[in-house]
Amino acid sequence: MRLTRKQRTITLRARLMAIFLALALIPLVVIGWFSLRTTEELIASMVIRQLENAAADKAAILERWLEERQADLKVMAGSSILKSMDPGRIAPYLELVRKEYGVYRDLTVLSAAGHTVFTSRAGTRPDSVTDVVRDALYLSDIACQPEEKESYFYIAAPVRDDAGQLAGTLYGSVGTGKIISVILRISLGRTGECYLVNEQGLFLAHQDPARILTENISQSDSFKNIFQKDRFRKTYLDYRGIEVLGTSRNVTGTNWHLVVEQDREEAFHSLQTLKFIIGLTVLLCIGSALMLTWIVSRHIVNPIRVLSRYAGFIADAKPDQTVLRTSRGDEIGMLYRAFDNMLSRLRERQNTLELEVESKEARIKETDSKLLETRRMAERSEKFAAMGRMGAAVAHEIRTPLTSLKLFLESVSDQVEHSAEEQEDFRVAMDQIRRMEGTINRFLEFARPRDPVLGEVDVAALMADVLLMVKPLANRQECLIQVHAADRLPAVTGDRQLLSEALINLLVNALEATPVHGTVAVTAEPDRFEMDGGKTACVRIDIQDSGQGIPEDRLNVIFEPFFTTKASGTGLGLPLVLHTIQSHGGTIRVKSETRKGTVFSLFLPARDASPA
Repeated sequence: MRLTRKQRTITLRARLMAIFLALALIPLVVIGWFSLRTTEELIASMVIRQLENAAADKAAILERWLEERQADLKVMAGSSILKSMDPGRIAPYLELVRKEYGVYRDLTVLSAAGHTVFTSRAGTRPDSVTDVVRDALYLSDIACQPEEKESYFYIAAPVRDDAGQLAGTLYGSVGTGKIISVILRISLGRTGECYLVNEQGLFLAHQDPARILTENISQSDSFKNIFQKDRFRKTYLDYRGIEVLGTSRNVTGTNWHLVVEQDREEAFHSLQTLKFIIGLTVLLCIGSALMLTWIVSRHIVNPIRVLSRYAGFIADAKPDQTVLRTSRGDEIGMLYRAFDNMLSRLRERQNTLELEVESKEARIKETDSKLLETRRMAERSEKFAAMGRMGAAVAHEIRTPLTSLKLFLESVSDQVEHSAEEQEDFRVAMDQIRRMEGTINRFLEFARPRDPVLGEVDVAALMADVLLMVKPLANRQECLIQVHAADRLPAVTGDRQLLSEALINLLVNALEATPVHGTVAVTAEPDRFEMDGGKTACVRIDIQDSGQGIPEDRLNVIFEPFFTTKASGTGLGLPLVLHTIQSHGGTIRVKSETRKGTVFSLFLPARDASPA
């Protein structure tokens, strides 16, 4: 079945649309999916690490507090006053201890026979747990009476006479109000919480006092996570049925478990924003691709449709109905004019060719065949030309308006007084414009790197200038930059500006990799490195950070163009640094250890260096 001219045109448009949509969406969808997965993994790891740190800190505080209480009981039980088992001496001593320490609700002394020698609680007997004479240190579970304001637990220590025989037991009822308020207070966003449970799943401490010793969570995933620790499962449902991230830590010497959790919705809030941005970007790309397809089809397909229609007139022997006019100077315009010229000649010869119809039909068919071939060639040429124009238009549409916008904003800032808030907005806008200019310039520099302008460079002075420029960034990150330059460093031959940009690039990377209050060390000293089969005198500049280091599997690709681990990076910084150092006849070496940091070593030949 043959397609009509309209059907062929629609098919061409559909193909153009499919091509542009594929080119626009496939890379974007792949990158967006990878970004979302990577971001989710990073957020989960970061939150889990924060939760583990918080749990470890709170458990350590509670363990230290319990050790202090046990030590208190040992000291009191070992005193000569308690060994005497004299209520008259014991009473004022224990009342003084209870008053001074402030954490003991009551203190009780039992004799070896189980009789109460002294108790600071009203009545003849304390709780039933203190009826037992203990021969070793004892720590009870946490208990809570409905009419009391705070929970408590018992600590017991044996009292031995001077001969080492068991003389009795000292019981201390310890109120948990002060320490529990410290344990439960945690800074993990709006939904972060910390609570204490025992091995049976009962709450021993919680922000909601009504849950303590009344609610059991042994059937929840929170309780299962305490003992199973499924390393492949980062989130689970807590006792409320809400999906959370969490971790737990056993309190040494007890069956208590400290649990720290945070709602997944809050932890991954930034991921939802990223999903929205990626979805919006996909919609914009679809709209841009459709608009670009319409523009290209109008520029290429419409002229082809006109030529096809006029070719139909020729085939129907109606050349008088064909009038072609165009002002285009490209290949389509040339084809139009050639076509029009051919039609003019056909009109002039029509009257003289009636007797030679059969021979002329063959010539017309041959001409039509050549015309179709010419049209296909013109179509291919126009596609390549359109791609070139599109690249030039992109460069023009980015750089020229960006420069105009920057000049306009600077002019307005000089002529109009701004409030502090407007000045901050203006600074943010200018920073973003400079960042875009920097990104474009890095692409252009990488595509067309300029040759270095060589001259004598004082390395110590160069380092001083560079450190002056990155000092504000270091101060903002509260990082310390340690600088050491050897005496009498030899000068190097190079382009001061290019070397300065390379050092700034490496220092900025080092500061970004260094945690807050970290240290970046910069040293410069004479050295020698292998070159042309011999050792060459050089200056070695080491830039060492105290960050997490670079994984070993990435060390061999960090200088590859467009490779980056930063969300806003272009992947051109380190390739430019490598190109600069190599263009000066030097080399770069990288050493990195996980969780210890990375060292970039630059080797630049000395000015008067020669291979040894």
